[in-house]
Amino acid sequence: MTRQSPIQILAIDHIVLRTSKLQKMLTFYQDILACPIERELPELGLTQLRAGNALIDIVTVESELGQLGGKAPEQNGRNVDHFCLQTAAFDEQQLRGYLEAHNIATNDFEERYGAQGFGRSIYIEDPEGNIVELKPQL
Repeated sequence: MTRQSPIQILAIDHIVLRTSKLQKMLTFYQDILACPIERELPELGLTQLRAGNALIDIVTVESELGQLGGKAPEQNGRNVDHFCLQTAAFDEQQLRGYLEAHNIATNDFEERYGAQGFGRSIYIEDPEGNIVELKPQL
């Protein structure tokens, strides 16, 4: 007999990304993806950005907090495979044009399975090479 867990996950709360390119990361998440800064703790090397109901924490690798995670992220040594940001509905061509206008490489939209079931999404990369999936709420 399996016991029912008392934990009920509702959404992503936050994700922590380590960086050696703080300004590029902030430009990407603030300006391109419209995630405003919610809190900055420079003594920890931490910037927290609001992403809907969740947070994206960006930690500089040279900070005390960042050094706890080891060396800087690199293509073959990522600490995150990808993460998905649930978005409001969007026009695929308009989104692709917007991303390309900001020199963000795009691929094809594909049907993928996520927390709300199957839906079309696109993968992009942030300045540290982390893969970000953009998927509209169903």
